[in-house]
Amino acid sequence: MTTETDGSAVLDPATLDQWYCIQNLAEIPPSGLTTRLLGQDIFITGGEALVARCGDRELPVRLRYGYLWVSLGAPNTDVPHIPEADEPDRRYVPCGAVKVKSSAPRVIENFLDMAHFPFVHTDILGSEAHPEVEKYKCEIRRDVDEVWATDCVFTQPQAAKSASGAIRTDYIYRITTPFTVLLYKTCPMSETRWDVICLFVQPMEPGLCRAHPVMFLLDETSTDADLIGFQQVIFLQDRIILENQRPRLLPLEPRFETPTRADASSIAYRRWLKEKGCVYGTTLGPADTFTVTAA
Repeated sequence: MTTETDGSAVLDPATLDQWYCIQNLAEIPPSGLTTRLLGQDIFITGGEALVARCGDRELPVRLRYGYLWVSLGAPNTDVPHIPEADEPDRRYVPCGAVKVKSSAPRVIENFLDMAHFPFVHTDILGSEAHPEVEKYKCEIRRDVDEVWATDCVFTQPQAAKSASGAIRTDYIYRITTPFTVLLYKTCPMSETRWDVICLFVQPMEPGLCRAHPVMFLLDETSTDADLIGFQQVIFLQDRIILENQRPRLLPLEPRFETPTRADASSIAYRRWLKEKGCVYGTTLGPADTFTVTAA
């Protein structure tokens, strides 16, 4: 059974065979650096040829979206495809890395939750005068093995840095892997295209992770500092809530937490994790597991 304090937790294959975003490429010094992933030390060798190692074992790597991605296993898919990242008129805005004393699935689930907007992000993403989450659609898309929430709508006092007033904001959530989620939202600068906000979560331990937010925006006026500052304010407000949630690990047992209609995306996400047997950072233990060791 995985516990909150077990840094050498047994890993289920579904968790092992994923790609994980672990570091912004621009922040890897020539001397290299060490980080943590799934209870293991990962050493990144800097320089022209980036190499990631776990013990004596060289790990498979990918360079995507300005980040280094690695896997401790053998993924049968590539890093999630984000077509908007290739559109030349978009602003690429990496927003740093934030360490959170919470499980990676808790962080993903918080990102999906619109009900907290009026109370945690008051006068930014929501207002206490309008707390209701309107009914939306959520499904597990079997053809691409992703969770999508569509027809999400929320009136927001300041939906984005580029917004000049309250707007009725449309949202689409796309969970591409158990630890990667994308948000498509109304773009104040365009009536036909979406802003895209990504959250790549690096599970360091069952109850500890780093979140890597990055945005692909249609905004020609705001400075990078203003865009990053706006996003960091939002995430740091979330971190206070996340670090006070109990249990710290995400419950997957039925009836452990009582959902409401607004929690449709959370319900689908938890069901998807259970179907996959992806239980790292949750209160369930893996049924068929093995321990990662440095070769």
